[in-house]
Amino acid sequence: MATLILVLKSLFLGIVEGVTEFLPVSSTGHLVIAEKLIGFRGDSPHYVEMYTYVIQLGAILAVVVLYWDKIKETLAKFFPRQGGFGRSGLKFWLTILVACLPGGVLGILFDDLAEQYLFAPVPVAIALFGGGLLMLYAEKRLRHNRVQGDLWAISLRQAWTIGLFQCLAIIPGVSRSASTIIGGWVAGLTTVAATEFSFFLAIPVMVGMSILKIAKLGGFGLLSTGEFLSLGVGFVVSFLVALAVVDGFIAYLKKKPMRIFAFYRLVFAVIVLGAGLAGLF
Repeated sequence: MATLILVLKSLFLGIVEGVTEFLPVSSTGHLVIAEKLIGFRGDSPHYVEMYTYVIQLGAILAVVVLYWDKIKETLAKFFPRQGGFGRSGLKFWLTILVACLPGGVLGILFDDLAEQYLFAPVPVAIALFGGGLLMLYAEKRLRHNRVQGDLWAISLRQAWTIGLFQCLAIIPGVSRSASTIIGGWVAGLTTVAATEFSFFLAIPVMVGMSILKIAKLGGFGLLSTGEFLSLGVGFVVSFLVALAVVDGFIAYLKKKPMRIFAFYRLVFAVIVLGAGLAGLF
């Protein structure tokens, strides 16, 4: 019975991860709140942390599958005979590397502090609310800047700008997706281009972070059979849900503005803050 309950909770959290990972609403923030709400825990030390990073890998796999043709194109044109460096896969992945650097350095310096003090529902709700206000302001204020829709044309300077904004994502509740999309707006990218660049950027960032975290937590050696099953369910569910969400998200952004996600963040943050002040967390 205990294993069945753990698996059912894992299924629910896999859905939460798959829905929220690439939307600008903070998957980490939603997982922190959802895990507290349903009392998600295992028998092994640090199981909940490990579970979080494993199901993030499931969501990332969805992006790899959906964008596999574009990934293959960047590799096929890594050293193109025509078009030069500016249209090469080498240059494209250099922009990804440059965008990774600021957040990577900041993560090494402050990640443990963030986990110690900010991974709780009330701090997450505050970050969700502040991030929602920032999204509303940025989308309205920077609308005239968003003219570049070509991922191949992103410069190293633009990538650095996006990387600096990604640093905000060390605060759970801000959202890596939201911060990189806002950074893309500041750099002059269209919403769709900024979002797709955010997807590509997520691949090395989240794969690298998840592997390092899982290794730091001691790997899978101490897990019970039920915990392994829970991990597998969460991974598969987050992958399948993310497949549907990413496609739908891009289709939505081609026609609609982002502000509905900002309004959602504001409302959800108020609800969570109220629940926190009422002692429900």
